[in-house]
Amino acid sequence: MAEFAPNPAQRQAVEHESGPLLVLAGAGSGKTGVVTRRIARLIERGAAARSILAMTFTNKAADEMRERVVRLVGARAADGLTVSTFHRFGLEVIKAEHQALGLRGKRFALVDFGDASAIVRDLLRTTAWGRNFDIAAILTRISLAKNAFIGPEAYAAAMKKSEHPYDEATVELYGAYLARLEALQAYDLDDLVCQPVILWRRRPEVLQRWQERYRFVIVDEYQDTNLSQLELLRLLVDTHRNVCAVGDDDQAIYAWRGADVRNILEFERHFPGTKVVRLETNYRSQKPILDVANAVIGKSSAPRHEKVLVPARTPVGAPELPTLVTAPDGVAEVRFVADEVKRLLDREGLRPRDVAVLYRSNLLGVEVETELRARGVPLRMVGGTQLVERKEVKDVLAYLQVAIDHDHELGARRAVNYPPRGVGDAALMKLASYATARQSSLFDAMTRAHELELPAAAREGCRTFVRIVSEIERGFEEHKPSAEVVRMLVDRLGLKAQLQAEAGGNLQAAARRWGGIEYLLRAFGRRDAIAPMNRAALGQFLRALTLREETEEEVPNAVTLSTVHGAKGLEFGCVFVIGLEEGILPHVRSTEERATDAVGMDGRPLDDVEQERRLFYVAVTRAKQRLWLCHAAARARGGKAQKRAPSRFLADIPEELVVRHEVGATPPVDVAQQRRGAADVLAALAAAGVAPARR
Repeated sequence: MAEFAPNPAQRQAVEHESGPLLVLAGAGSGKTGVVTRRIARLIERGAAARSILAMTFTNKAADEMRERVVRLVGARAADGLTVSTFHRFGLEVIKAEHQALGLRGKRFALVDFGDASAIVRDLLRTTAWGRNFDIAAILTRISLAKNAFIGPEAYAAAMKKSEHPYDEATVELYGAYLARLEALQAYDLDDLVCQPVILWRRRPEVLQRWQERYRFVIVDEYQDTNLSQLELLRLLVDTHRNVCAVGDDDQAIYAWRGADVRNILEFERHFPGTKVVRLETNYRSQKPILDVANAVIGKSSAPRHEKVLVPARTPVGAPELPTLVTAPDGVAEVRFVADEVKRLLDREGLRPRDVAVLYRSNLLGVEVETELRARGVPLRMVGGTQLVERKEVKDVLAYLQVAIDHDHELGARRAVNYPPRGVGDAALMKLASYATARQSSLFDAMTRAHELELPAAAREGCRTFVRIVSEIERGFEEHKPSAEVVRMLVDRLGLKAQLQAEAGGNLQAAARRWGGIEYLLRAFGRRDAIAPMNRAALGQFLRALTLREETEEEVPNAVTLSTVHGAKGLEFGCVFVIGLEEGILPHVRSTEERATDAVGMDGRPLDDVEQERRLFYVAVTRAKQRLWLCHAAARARGGKAQKRAPSRFLADIPEELVVRHEVGATPPVDVAQQRRGAADVLAALAAAGVAPARR
């Protein structure tokens, strides 16, 4: 193994031999190196690579982990090592155990958030609730229940006293949603973890096979696990107890999507005999930045593992204190940030990629984007809508899903009428009834549309759809590169013109949507460069895209604009954090009186404000050399300026740890110019697919 000069805590984590291990890895403490060195050390000491399972939360992190291990021990020694996301591991279990799960053959559909939303929306039409519901709020309730292994009947009992309309609607829809998935032989993303757990509990002999396969299990970013992931882990390591969890409870910021910080706080209870190692030496940030981070997180009222970050190196000369910026209004705030970024690039010679602007709300991001683009600053956006969540991308993928699997009903329903070709809901109902009566696929019914009593436009629409799917199949049968086939499909659909028509003359919106298609084409091109794809490989790649696991392109030399959530795991030389006000960070939903009574599915109280504190901590610890903490004294809302109070977290920073800077008032503008500016922001929001946050 290559030379490694660990600090004492890192050495303990790397060299721990067996039994449960909890590595509390503070921000910037070199945890990735520790994880990969630990895997390499296990292999060096005789553990077979195929007996080691490492799990994390993104495909990018998993790929980086595997590559590092290969560099340390060589490709031969690392052969058979499993480095995976939880969802991808669960998918492999389901594929391997499809018979034990009672699946009809190996084929099954994966339902992403958009598909799940369509199912719930369709179910709502059949109820008295109607359509006036936030679908995401219902799906969140279903997801939380599933991950807590609470079925429809138990959920109904738990919500019996609730008068909240969303709880009542979920009670009615939950069972129907599960039934629809079963009818489609489909799994949503929650099922990829929950179903293996349910199977292992029911079939001990199946569990035993997986326990014997994996003798060492390592989980990165453990603070982001939910109950189902904890249960999967507990079952898998129950016999040998060789589990290593690496994480930081101070960076637990994903409760809104089901993560439970109590998993890491109570690790020693779940796995008795745990050895705890704290990594507190920070290799990223200057001392003044760490002083601010320690001061704010140290004021937390929530249970936490005590950690104090200390810098690894003493800089030459006195490092800059973070700057606390107060602006008279939101416009002045973003203009100050844009001017300062421009100055850093032009006068100090910083690379754009070394600068980031972070925010709690995407609405603030649009305002900053407008100002920076006006100054000609190159930008990249992080934390917005994922590639595969964009409608136009999902429409293209639906055609491919049907081409490789005629039983993919969700894909057929989505693609048959895009672009619009006369196959409406009534026609789809007749086609589905025809397919059910003959126990065939919906696609097969579409090939026989001429036999049904359908409008002429619907019959012709089905004929066109079937013809296009056949052309896709022919392209793959002729072994054409997948990117070429997808390009043919896009051209065949006239998608560029269609997107322009849907944008209603908004060229910026059309260009952004077309950019998603170009990104998809590049994704297929990168996959083609690895190896040609047959039908099976294409299916695997489409599943990876559905799981949001497409590897990112190389980061361009551009200033990063990101939500704080999106910036977790990243680092930059200079960081601006904006909108540090009550109601933004901490978010208004966490500070309302009722939030103090919020409980999880297990009935235990949740503390939303302290999660917001952790979010602030994550933002601060992204900075390496320089940090600006910005807030406005007033912001426009509903056309009127409203006073804003500074974030409570700023009050937790001792005065001597920051330098204060007051920004001058915004120069006045006429009413017409204000209206034009508001219209530009609204257009940019619509083009970016950004909508106000909903409860």
